[in-house]
Amino acid sequence: MLRRTPQTPQTPRTPRTPRRVRTALLSVLAVCAGLAALLLGTGAPPAAAAGSLPCDIYGAAGTPCVAAHSLTRALYGSYGGPLYQVRRASDGASAKITPLSAGGYADAAAQDSFCSRTTCVVTEIYDQSPRHNDLTVEGAGGAGAADVAAPADALPVTAGGHQVYGLEISAGMGYRDNSTSGVAVNGQAEGMYMVTSGTHVNNRCCFDYGNAETNNLDTGNGHMDAINFGTECWFAPCYGQGPWVQADLENGLFQSDAGYSRNTANTGTGALPFVTALLKNNGQNHFALKYGNARSGGLTTTYSGGEPTASGYSPMHQEGAIVLGTGGDNSNGSIGSFFEGVMTSGIPTDAADAAVQADIVSVGYGGPTGSAGTLNPGSEISLRATTACCTTEYVRHQNDVAVTSPVTSSSSALDKDDATWIVRRGLADASCVSFESRNYPGDFLRHFDYRLHRQPMDGTAQFRADATFCPQAGRSGTGTSFASYNYPTRYLRHYNHTLYIASDGGPNDFDSATSWAADVSWATGSPWAP
Repeated sequence: MLRRTPQTPQTPRTPRTPRRVRTALLSVLAVCAGLAALLLGTGAPPAAAAGSLPCDIYGAAGTPCVAAHSLTRALYGSYGGPLYQVRRASDGASAKITPLSAGGYADAAAQDSFCSRTTCVVTEIYDQSPRHNDLTVEGAGGAGAADVAAPADALPVTAGGHQVYGLEISAGMGYRDNSTSGVAVNGQAEGMYMVTSGTHVNNRCCFDYGNAETNNLDTGNGHMDAINFGTECWFAPCYGQGPWVQADLENGLFQSDAGYSRNTANTGTGALPFVTALLKNNGQNHFALKYGNARSGGLTTTYSGGEPTASGYSPMHQEGAIVLGTGGDNSNGSIGSFFEGVMTSGIPTDAADAAVQADIVSVGYGGPTGSAGTLNPGSEISLRATTACCTTEYVRHQNDVAVTSPVTSSSSALDKDDATWIVRRGLADASCVSFESRNYPGDFLRHFDYRLHRQPMDGTAQFRADATFCPQAGRSGTGTSFASYNYPTRYLRHYNHTLYIASDGGPNDFDSATSWAADVSWATGSPWAP
């Protein structure tokens, strides 16, 4: 949450012409038709077409984007410029990552090539709108020291059938632009959305995207207008466990005019891998919050009503900076995921919001990678135990811990999802492999104190080493064994239905030499999750 000095009000927009109205309706109808086909199973997700992407939709509806940020794709059908910039550790060189084509998806292969044999961080996220409100790594603020850049490879994901990267924020990371153009100030109306994840959240302040102060300080009530997503309940009561889409309006995360939730049905999104979070505010006497599953369906409005009743919020006093990943005063203890987001001039119509949600759904975030059953990077797999006792048991995560348990065709969808992994190039050594959770994007199998856990990648060298495993011929003569990258005499082993890195004999129970060779040999097969 944040502040800044007042700016001169923007020049009012000219009224929409009838032709623009017709264009807006056609754009909305076209995208909604594509969503209907997707939901009814009558066709594949429609290909992105010029005029149908989020900023085309909002622009046609008379509320143009004044900021459009995404690591995964273009947000205008005609945009072919840079999406983000990475800097590699080996020599400090930088590279801009662009879409594969205008209106298309990010050229992640260019990042992989540039960052080969070293690591990269994201140093800039480019604004695709004509306003050029680019985000760079945030400096120190009233509540936090200067931030660091996020690792560029921490959040691999499928979008539009392409392998791309999202932005994984850990505590101490954030991005900002304190000198913007066109962003709402001093009670002007605006809308915004971001695509985030319900699997990578916490209750710390503040995973925000939106309007903030220009001096990295808390300058008072109403000086922010940003989407917040997390499990922090600022005003009790909040219902359910969250995470919730809230409005960070400075000095509070608001679910209603009273601060606390007036909607007992709003228990949060739960652990949805991909979430659309939306906020719009007329800057005077009304704001609204919506959310949706970014993979299916429409938007749910959790609040639509007056501004907060406390002083300073009606009218609002926005300052027009843009923040991503922290609060306005650089409160940076939060974690979160970011795939795309925009801010608009003026309040979008509900029809435009619905059309944008339909377009987001058509992206197919987290869809199949197109490869299965091998140890090649990008392949989706399940790992089965080969020990005689346990040949129906598979590696899965449960309460953040890696275990083995039986999985069959009649198992629940959750069990099948938990037992499906995506093979990635080794985070510490590209000749080895790492295993990303299928249903918790950006979370990897990682050993800690010899035990295996599912944890979000934080970009540290320690995490990279702990989450890297080197395949070898199965030590029992069948399947594959996986040696720990940083403990090469220890192998991925199941012992009493729990996963460890274990040596062949040693001081721990799980190092027992009994059946060790069989326990560290795994059958790589097709994924249980579709």
